Amino acid sequence: MVTPFPSHRFSLADRFNKTPGSSRQPWSNMSCVQRQHKLSKSEELLRNASSQKVIQTNAKLLGMEGDPDLQFLLQGGDLLKVLSSSWKKTRCLKLQEDCKTMWRESKKVFKSSQTFPVDSISAVRLGRQSEGLKKSTEEQVEGRCFTILFKGRRKNLDLIASSEEEARRWVRSLEKLVSNINNLNRQQTTEHWIFSCLRKADKDKDDKLSQSEMKRFLQLINIELDDDYAEMLFKQCDKSNSGYLAGAEIEHFYDLLTHREEIDVIYGEYAKTTGFMSAQNLVEFLMKEQREKTTLADAKQIIEKHEPDEQAKAKELLSKDGFLMYLHNPDAMLLNPDHKVLHHDMQQPLNHYFISSSHNTYLMEDQLKGPSSTEAYIRALMKGCRCVELDCWDGSDNEPVIYHGYTLTSKILFKDVIKAIKEYAFKTSDYPVILSLENHCSVEQQSVMAKHMTSILGSALVTTPLGDSMPTNFPSPEELKGKFLIKGKRLNKLEASFADASPEDEDTDVTEEEESGNEAEKEPEEKKSKKKLKLAKELSNMVIYCKSVHFHGFEDARKNLGFYEMSSFKEGKAMNLAEDSANAYIRHNVEKLSRIYPAGSRTDSSNYNPVPLWNAGCQIVALNFQTSCKEMDINQGRFVVNGKSGYVLKPAYMRDVSTEFDPITLTRGEWLQNKTLHVMVISAQQLPKVNKKKRSIVDPIVTVEIYGVPADVAEQKTSPVDNNGFNPAWNELFQFEVYVPELALVRFLIEDHDSTSGNEFIGQYTIPFNSLQMGYRHVPLLNKNGDLLPSAGLFVFVMVVDAQ
Repeated sequence: MVTPFPSHRFSLADRFNKTPGSSRQPWSNMSCVQRQHKLSKSEELLRNASSQKVIQTNAKLLGMEGDPDLQFLLQGGDLLKVLSSSWKKTRCLKLQEDCKTMWRESKKVFKSSQTFPVDSISAVRLGRQSEGLKKSTEEQVEGRCFTILFKGRRKNLDLIASSEEEARRWVRSLEKLVSNINNLNRQQTTEHWIFSCLRKADKDKDDKLSQSEMKRFLQLINIELDDDYAEMLFKQCDKSNSGYLAGAEIEHFYDLLTHREEIDVIYGEYAKTTGFMSAQNLVEFLMKEQREKTTLADAKQIIEKHEPDEQAKAKELLSKDGFLMYLHNPDAMLLNPDHKVLHHDMQQPLNHYFISSSHNTYLMEDQLKGPSSTEAYIRALMKGCRCVELDCWDGSDNEPVIYHGYTLTSKILFKDVIKAIKEYAFKTSDYPVILSLENHCSVEQQSVMAKHMTSILGSALVTTPLGDSMPTNFPSPEELKGKFLIKGKRLNKLEASFADASPEDEDTDVTEEEESGNEAEKEPEEKKSKKKLKLAKELSNMVIYCKSVHFHGFEDARKNLGFYEMSSFKEGKAMNLAEDSANAYIRHNVEKLSRIYPAGSRTDSSNYNPVPLWNAGCQIVALNFQTSCKEMDINQGRFVVNGKSGYVLKPAYMRDVSTEFDPITLTRGEWLQNKTLHVMVISAQQLPKVNKKKRSIVDPIVTVEIYGVPADVAEQKTSPVDNNGFNPAWNELFQFEVYVPELALVRFLIEDHDSTSGNEFIGQYTIPFNSLQMGYRHVPLLNKNGDLLPSAGLFVFVMVVDAQ
């Protein structure tokens, strides 16, 4: 039997002189930084009161010292903010001295100002690309317009510069700053954040920290100490007995903060060469603890890349700081770097993949009165979504519109949506995008829809089968790279396009029962009585590989439907089939595509659990991408691999038409690969505050969750750590039995514990079970919107062994 942890690992709690789950000294668990670097930074920040010195410090951290674009942002300027055609106001926009916060101020008599962090910017777009600018400005100001887009639900900032050159300068400068901030490593991000908090805590800007300023600093970084303990810490650092900390005393305080005992323990086990790790020591660590196949040459490359001390590097030695920098390297974190990139066989038929899919993609919020927006399509596509939905209705001036029918949701032009999809479809992934049409339009406006898709999408739109003869199976994602597929109703069988039937012989009606893409629960009862829908031939002929048909049972589908004829299932029906007829559903999905959509009762745009549907082989499991929730976390975790292409190859046993696999009964077969997962939750770093009130400090608790076949679903929780979001430690060990690892996902959830009102979300990270790296790993954390929390992280030890 393989021992999952070296024996000394079980004494980690003793090595830290504590019991698992209890809180520990709050200053002793943050990333260590090279001492010389720390000293120069702390002195430079707090010994120099002038803003210019502070700016130089932060610019250097960002690698933008003396950069003209940074100077442009620091200087700032007046811009015209646009809310509507009648509301355009001058606003001053300027980068603050921390080089990570933008400040804007109105020009009113009673001035008001607002700030926003640069890392909240998702994109900066030049021109009249936003809906707001298109509606509220004239074409002649196209080159002077730009839009700042934010992560999450924050509204865009539409702006007009005084000239086209100035607009380009704003866009270029902001894009460079955002890129540099996003490319900071974990040490640099932490360093930047801590120095900003130090600066904020030094209220009188005298380059010193009084005891009250030190307490304020600790609150800013999410630690709360009682007065006696704070006084003891202060006196420990105040070597001069002056009543404040300055110079080397601040450096000593910083040194206490940046010390991580767990790294001392791990590093100390292998640093056997004059207090350093040699390349051979590093090989031993990588093979024994991380279970990596590595060579001496690999270890020397790691030292060359990550060791900050040039003298140590010259001797091919790795210091503790270099060791920690390596552990923070993205390739050394929890997600296997080989799985980040495209690594699945992309030559299989399209229906052999799970496909990242969105429901009611046009909605930004709820299903009843929320706004519709082209921006919702852009956000979904940029997240790797490969199947988007378009609810199409007749609009004025013979222009079809998209909105949620029979509700108060706003309307957007069909042609604007197609233009946005065309521009952003392949920025994240090169693989095909399916346009799922909910067609409620008249024949006349259906013809307009077909005309827009033809003119805008051009040759990228698949309008005929690939090859010269009638296909018998789906093409592969590789064959469909850069292509758009239409899912919708079709007047006839695809085979008819290879026959000699004249167009006049074709019926222009399709009955309600012939398709199930129409999510009928959306409509009032009086509307459901309609039995026939006229269908324009030019739109019908665009449906090649995804013809919507009604589902009459698995046997009927097998005997009477072509491979390209697919059904959409409301979540309730799909869940019943996945539970009661799982194997039949899996076999059906070996030959056909299935799309699942949320129940109409989910007017708040909530989501269902996608895992049981993936377990049944369903490919297009459509979720409300606009909603931040656990289900979207799981979806993001499923598709975080394979280059974030939006396509994940199903296991071989779910691509075999004679498969016996059933996720409910779990009879013996190749899918049973019993594994035991050991997870030690060790510590966390720089967790954000949930409640932004100054004195609010989190009480973090970690839950490790397993999703997959029913037998694998499980969760275990740590004890909460009181009043420490900066550097909590647990050292708690969990064990899970996983029977079908190819379908399993692991989720790490951190919450602010509250026994009275319920826990509040802090961050999470979800990853496929088979993409876990073993050993000591940092786990990045994502916020509710699925965006990275720059400084925050979890530190764990993971080991997977064959179950006995």
